[in-house]
Amino acid sequence: MGKLFGTDGVRGVANLELTPRLAYQLGQAGAYVLTGETKHTPKILVGMDTRISGDMLEAALISGICSVGAQVVSLGVIPTPAIAYLTRLYDADAGVVISASHNPFEYNGIKFFNSNGYKLPDAIEDKIEEIILSGEDELPRPIGQNIGFKIYKETALEDYVSFVKGTISGDLENIKVAIDCANGASFQAAPMALYELKANVNVINNEPDGININAGCGSTHMKQLQDYVRKTGAHIGLAFDGDADRVLAVDEKGNIVDGDQIMAIIGLHLKQQGMLAHNTIVATVMSNMGLDIMARNNGLVIEKTKVGDRYVLEEMLNRGYMLGGEQSGHIIFLEHNTTGDGLLTAIQLLKVLKDSGKKLSELAGVLQVLPQVLINAKVTNEKKDKYLDDEVIKKMCQELEDEFNGEGRVLIRPSGTEPLVRVMIEGKDKEIITRRAKELVRVIEGRLS
Repeated sequence: MGKLFGTDGVRGVANLELTPRLAYQLGQAGAYVLTGETKHTPKILVGMDTRISGDMLEAALISGICSVGAQVVSLGVIPTPAIAYLTRLYDADAGVVISASHNPFEYNGIKFFNSNGYKLPDAIEDKIEEIILSGEDELPRPIGQNIGFKIYKETALEDYVSFVKGTISGDLENIKVAIDCANGASFQAAPMALYELKANVNVINNEPDGININAGCGSTHMKQLQDYVRKTGAHIGLAFDGDADRVLAVDEKGNIVDGDQIMAIIGLHLKQQGMLAHNTIVATVMSNMGLDIMARNNGLVIEKTKVGDRYVLEEMLNRGYMLGGEQSGHIIFLEHNTTGDGLLTAIQLLKVLKDSGKKLSELAGVLQVLPQVLINAKVTNEKKDKYLDDEVIKKMCQELEDEFNGEGRVLIRPSGTEPLVRVMIEGKDKEIITRRAKELVRVIEGRLS
């Protein structure tokens, strides 16, 4: 068995890679590691998305948690960010989500949050993994009254919705919203929150059957929502992913508004209110250069991190920033929650829409999205990390950067799993950057194959 934890928990095809046995072991080892210092009966929240494999994995995971003497609070189907928030609200020792986010239904995953609602650092994941892979029988085996048990929390969804609604003042009356719930974890929470805030709501893909999560819908397949916004005459469309930790928007004309644009709209609004810490937004190196240009023109600062929400969060915590995220719509409002929260982001965006009195297309226009071209260069695995040491490749990249003169850029990074170097070029003219990207790929393949 190889390394279990990836960039976002343990993930794989349910019942093949992520088996009930592995879920049981994760429950045991996770509960043991995360609650080892407690002097009371540990309490762990468990929630999931709508996948058919959720029940199977939940039963196994909960068995593992109970076998080491911890109590489980079962929350049923609920968004991932709700677990992060409710772990703190309910004073739990940890939270676990069974979800594979935006992946197809046959996949599933298991992700842990600590008692403060943060995803686990690598060191803690490594400790959990070590216990499972070593097969050591060091875990406690309580008997009698000390065995763990499960309880249900019937108000979990209402408690989360109440929290999200409370992040804005007033209501969303007279805003016509179309939402796509991806047949996932937001199918109850999103409509409930928006109805209660008095928005005029039209909903699609809110009838999960276990196998239709993310199927041609949600934030990874936007066309259905784009058509629905035009058809219903909505002011805005909102598309969640399977576990509702991200959201993308659609303007009143049916155009997609991505995570960079959403951060620009909300960041600018917060700055104007004097409420954006250090006038800074944290983004990743994959964010569109249009975000940097918008920031320069509006007195904002963009801090860049490596790709991945954990790096965005790390930078925010280290430097005291409160808004950050990714182009994918995974946006963190650290003042309110400890992880990306699609519903929270949606409500913040709707509030700006209402307060400004502007159309979403007008608000999104503050950021001119520059065309991006991404092409993979096929190289050998041994050489894929050597691109930084190659003088010819370095020289060509520098020449391209000089040519763009601050209105374009070149980003090269090796694939984590395949013998590829990913070449991304951004600039104002799609034809030019496509030609330049192909030229650079040819050089990289010639030098590193």
